[in-house]
Amino acid sequence: MIVLKSSAELEAMHLANRVVHQALAKVREAAGPGVTTAELDQLAEEVIRDAGAVPAFKGYRGFPATLCTSVNDEIVHGIPSSRVRLAEGDLLSVDCGVVLDGFFGDAAVSFGIGDVNGVVERLVDVTRQCLDDAVAQVGPGRRLGDIGAAVQRRAEGSGFGVVREFVGHGIGRELHEEPQVPNYGQPGRGQVMRPGLVLAIEPMITAGSWRVKVDDDGWTARTEDGKLAAHFEFSVAVTPDGHRVLGLEE
Repeated sequence: MIVLKSSAELEAMHLANRVVHQALAKVREAAGPGVTTAELDQLAEEVIRDAGAVPAFKGYRGFPATLCTSVNDEIVHGIPSSRVRLAEGDLLSVDCGVVLDGFFGDAAVSFGIGDVNGVVERLVDVTRQCLDDAVAQVGPGRRLGDIGAAVQRRAEGSGFGVVREFVGHGIGRELHEEPQVPNYGQPGRGQVMRPGLVLAIEPMITAGSWRVKVDDDGWTARTEDGKLAAHFEFSVAVTPDGHRVLGLEE
């Protein structure tokens, strides 16, 4: 069932997502060569709890941490660890969720550590462009296929792969609500967007094959061919006249 949110509920979700973006900004500022992903996880949890929110991922279906930290060929759901120390040239994807006053926020960002090569730079740039293209498709009367088609067009047109196994999702009082939001598809197909719908849109783009394998930890998803992957995510509300990216200042 798709749940449409009232204006008051959208404002509550905006505040939850603001905390997410604050945590991601602190993590990006702190990330660098020699820093462990466990240290970034601890920092994010401190930011979240200081804001009066609760980490959404910690304990969710048994996930052990506040952040998902995915390095290089890891696509999503990487587990922060004191054994994972970032190195110059790495590509880091950070996914963060919170619960504030009963509503969820969810966003992700990818960036290079120190000086990176051109492949990392281009993959990060294109993945962010995929997100921007997808957000531009959000509005009343549009269809979910418009979002996926926009991502696929940008990514594959740039020579990159689009992950199929993981998709975006509705979000609200639950972290994962209907509908699913694939990063591929055909324009003009799928569910019609209506005001009050909130979507977590999250392109996951690879420098090679789109095929995925999951580590023995049951969480960490990485590219099957070992090529790099990047991930960006916004929580986006459909409004009567377009859309609103929740958590960002307007």
